[in-house]
Amino acid sequence: MILVSGIDLVDIKRFEEVLNKYGDRFTQRVFTNQEVIQAGKNAASLAARFAAKEAAAKALGTGIGKVSWQDIEILRNEARQPHLFLHGNAALLGENLGIDIWSISLSHTINHAIAMVIGIGD
Repeated sequence: MILVSGIDLVDIKRFEEVLNKYGDRFTQRVFTNQEVIQAGKNAASLAARFAAKEAAAKALGTGIGKVSWQDIEILRNEARQPHLFLHGNAALLGENLGIDIWSISLSHTINHAIAMVIGIGD
């Protein structure tokens, strides 16, 4: 059995400063269209997704660079549960590691957003 994990914490105020400074240029680089549609302009929700992307990259054993921001997608289902979708190089890394089950948890307060990602495989 293979077990991998990653966790990341984001300061929401600092994240909002980046959003204000770079605006759509930043969101289009980091988030997929569907992520932006789901999160809207909610900085805490975007920060939690950002943390999840970082956590997923850590679980894959790499950082952002070998995988792009767009390769990792965090979407909520109808019950608002977050789900991790891997594309491109991230999907290839996950397959090469033998990971076929992913679990993700997101949370935030006024000040911080946190995400944890766990991958399991044979």
